[in-house]
Amino acid sequence: MNAGRNEDPREGRSGDDAGRNDDAGRNDDAGWNDDAGRNDAGPAASFEHVPVLLEQVVSLLEGAPDGLFVDATVGGAGHAAAVLDAHPGLHLLGIDRDDRAVAAARDRLGRFGARAEVVRSPFSRIEDLVRARSEQGASAVLMDLGVSSPQLDEADRGFSHRSAGPLDMRMDRRAPKSAYEVVNEYSFPKLRRVIAEFGEERHADRIARHVVDARPISDSAHLAEVVAAAVPAPARRRGGHPARRTFQAIRMEVNRELDELAEGLEAALGALAPGGRMCVLSYHSLEDRMVKGAFREAASGGCVCPDGLECVCGATPTVRLLKRGAWKPTESEVQRNPRSRSARLRAVEAVGGRAS
Repeated sequence: MNAGRNEDPREGRSGDDAGRNDDAGRNDDAGWNDDAGRNDAGPAASFEHVPVLLEQVVSLLEGAPDGLFVDATVGGAGHAAAVLDAHPGLHLLGIDRDDRAVAAARDRLGRFGARAEVVRSPFSRIEDLVRARSEQGASAVLMDLGVSSPQLDEADRGFSHRSAGPLDMRMDRRAPKSAYEVVNEYSFPKLRRVIAEFGEERHADRIARHVVDARPISDSAHLAEVVAAAVPAPARRRGGHPARRTFQAIRMEVNRELDELAEGLEAALGALAPGGRMCVLSYHSLEDRMVKGAFREAASGGCVCPDGLECVCGATPTVRLLKRGAWKPTESEVQRNPRSRSARLRAVEAVGGRAS
């Protein structure tokens, strides 16, 4: 993800088999799968995009008024370029905390000239960035959560259990804490909590104990071996690599992904201009629940009245839901891009004054 760029297909982001999608009951694709990273490849070659739900995103944002379009997780700019092509009245502020993604996006968006600006920043700063560029606020906001395929595919980033690399996992490589500190310095209870909470890993206790006992752990391949050895044999034989949830949990801890998402959702909703539209693509059940909750809260204005009764608490909605549930990829899109399988798209439109 930026937060969250969140190993999901941003342009194919992730989910693994542990999640639950509350729009459709049990959904094994809604949780974690680090093979489903955002499929962007750059500069331009390493961040080429296969943007997820591209037509739906473009269609939704075509309904936004002219003005500032914020792609808060711009990555290789696949979504951003398509939206700018379809909506000549928008000009772009692209945000990403990965320096390689920023370089790739600037390269890809160069043909738009002054219509496109890309900055390196966490998306929790959306509101400040928008206020510095537009008195009216943002006409359109897109957040495409999770980690990108290039981040997974580059061994020196340490995101993937499939290759040997340093224990890094930082989306912003200026950040002080890397995966090495989490793996080698966290106490057993703290490490167990991270794996259980962010990875939704049922074997968190065993995995954390094995990791602590194996210290020091030097690289991602070593960590993957330790985690796999901790998982009982029957569980190792199903559901993909046994280390994937642990790797994703550590990545989320390193990058503060859920905290960043909570701050970013609030900031983005606060930055919307009247009639502005906001779309969020998520690839993990924890992220999707946060997005759903934030949108419902804004759509109800925080109403505390019992369901089914007229509101008398004075709540004022700031957005309307553009769909009660979430859009999902079609089977044909999943066949073209299997990494899109776990994607969920939610969207709102600001009503009245600024949605703040």
